[in-house]
Amino acid sequence: MRTAPDTQGLTMQQVLAPDRTVLRRVALSSLLGTAIEYYDFLVYGTMSALVFGWVFFPEANPATATIAAFGTLAAGYVARPVGGILFGHFGDRLGRKAMLVVTMVLMGVASFLIGVLPTYAAIGVAAPVLLVTLRVIQGIAIGGEWGGATLMVTEHAEPHRRGFWNGVMQMGSPIGSLLSVAVVTVITLLPDEDFLSWGWRLPFLLSVLLLAIGVYVRLSISESPIFEATRGKPAPKSLPLVDVLRRPRALVLACAVGIGPFALTALISTYMISYATAIGYHRTDVMTALIFTSVTGLIAIPAFSALSDRFGRRAVIVTGAAGIVAYAWPFYALVDLRSQVWLTIAMVLAQIVQSMMYAPLGALFSEMFGTTVRYTGASMGYQLAALLGAGFTPLIASSLHAQQISRTPLVLLAAGCGVVTIVAVWRLRETRGTDLTMV
Repeated sequence: MRTAPDTQGLTMQQVLAPDRTVLRRVALSSLLGTAIEYYDFLVYGTMSALVFGWVFFPEANPATATIAAFGTLAAGYVARPVGGILFGHFGDRLGRKAMLVVTMVLMGVASFLIGVLPTYAAIGVAAPVLLVTLRVIQGIAIGGEWGGATLMVTEHAEPHRRGFWNGVMQMGSPIGSLLSVAVVTVITLLPDEDFLSWGWRLPFLLSVLLLAIGVYVRLSISESPIFEATRGKPAPKSLPLVDVLRRPRALVLACAVGIGPFALTALISTYMISYATAIGYHRTDVMTALIFTSVTGLIAIPAFSALSDRFGRRAVIVTGAAGIVAYAWPFYALVDLRSQVWLTIAMVLAQIVQSMMYAPLGALFSEMFGTTVRYTGASMGYQLAALLGAGFTPLIASSLHAQQISRTPLVLLAAGCGVVTIVAVWRLRETRGTDLTMV
């Protein structure tokens, strides 16, 4: 006759020991879901640099059209904290799993509608208005996606391996980037007339197939055991958002830590397309370099995530932040050589530095907040960092470069964001191995 295990003297975290089979399934689900959602989100960023200025803002001069297109890109990042608050609230109250399915459906539908959206030539000013609206919906969806996917992995994983399993999940970001870059690279081989008239729509229409795969996978996973352990207990009287804002230190530091990696992401992906093509690179050359960059992230992110389990979250992040401060000037100097080889090398090295800062964020943010506010707190910290670091960086960079044709403002922008991350990490305590049931 089997008896219940003796749990006396054990923490709830030890009682909720992970089932390896379930953990692998959850990690795969989060990986695939994150890859699909980032594919949708990043395709928009790429098209903002390549085509949206011509298709939705045709009456502006090229520089102004590019800035306007990046403005619509920023709108999605502005919406991301809203998604973090909205889905964080229901994720902390109703569960992580349901929110992940809803965010995926929202993202897929919005992306498909962008693919069938009439242009400015067809419906006038309504076209950019609808484009911004759909971008905002994308932002809300991805604002809730990351927190849910991260918590599902973190709350299933054993404490000493949270970094590793978050690294598996966060591979979804470079996979989504790689998929988006590969699809767009193929589309850019079309003649310019075909690309501008209908070719740019194809990556968005592909979202329907990816949506079906993602929803099927996410419906098959189990709810977080740490969240399940809170069911039946009285719900906190105050809203998760209120609890997070009542003690804002963790939120502020999480946001500041993420500014460096997100700013560098924007500079080596979205903005680099515009910058490099403006100084003479062909767009296909830039897209090819981005493929190598995405492959680098695919290797570097899980590697640095695992290292954060051994050396701590702070050590890995601060090393990457110091790296971008030192590398900012050489990065643009290499790109300005106007060589396909040096462009690729420059972007690959930047991606390694970015991955060092980015890889530990999932585990770090999850370990900074308690179970009843973890979805809200981690999501808000991450999405506010994305807004400040990546949302406005292409807009600021294009404006600075338009006023002064020099790499100096861009170097200072990248290095400055790295300094912000260094200061924030210095103010943080090490969270590796934190008992998530006791936070």
